[in-house]
Amino acid sequence: MRALEASRRLSRALFTSASYSRLELLSSLDCHIGNSAATAGNGGTPLLRSPWSTTQHRGVKVNASHVKPGNVIEKTGKIYQVLESEHKQRGRGGAMMQLELRDVDTGNKVSLRFGTEEAVERVFVQEKYFTLLYTEHEVAYLIESNTFEQVEVPLDLFGKAAAYLKDEMKVTLQLYDGKPLSASIPKRSTCTIKEVHANVKGQTVTPRYTRALLDNGLTILVPSYLESGEVIFVNTEDDSYISRAK
Repeated sequence: MRALEASRRLSRALFTSASYSRLELLSSLDCHIGNSAATAGNGGTPLLRSPWSTTQHRGVKVNASHVKPGNVIEKTGKIYQVLESEHKQRGRGGAMMQLELRDVDTGNKVSLRFGTEEAVERVFVQEKYFTLLYTEHEVAYLIESNTFEQVEVPLDLFGKAAAYLKDEMKVTLQLYDGKPLSASIPKRSTCTIKEVHANVKGQTVTPRYTRALLDNGLTILVPSYLESGEVIFVNTEDDSYISRAK
């Protein structure tokens, strides 16, 4: 426990130190850009300060039936992230797609309907890979291992997968125009069984699966022969047991 706390303190210190270094670098860049602008006049080329800057590609049309959760689309000049996609039948009216969306700029959620063959404009976003330093106060502190770029994101970007977050875990951020839209973790995570629920008294046949409480607070179904303290692999997408880790 002391070693874990010491590791987290070190991570916080490194994060803070690196953040100050980046601020100093940006300040010096500001001065350099300002001086260059003063001497170069209108002939200078502006520099992009944002570490998230990336060219976004629009204009790719797909049928609404091909739009999946996690995609980013453009509709009437607004950019939306797809949260849910459901195929529905309207009787004589034909099939349709019900999309639950989140406005990237405002964060507001909206529900829109499209015909299954209706053209929808997809927007391609950037993915960046980070290592989790630590979590604190509903915030995840991440670092990019090659550039040491640092970023803080709310835990709710991970959705229910936030329960599996561990220090030094590799995570992926999906970004649009410099804004993190969502975050994901590896499909497989290592967990420790904290407690196995006892079988009901009077049962003559031992069930194949039983409920187990994991060290991250989640309860899942595991084979009944597993015991408390065992380390297992869990599918983070559907919270299902995969196998023993040892």
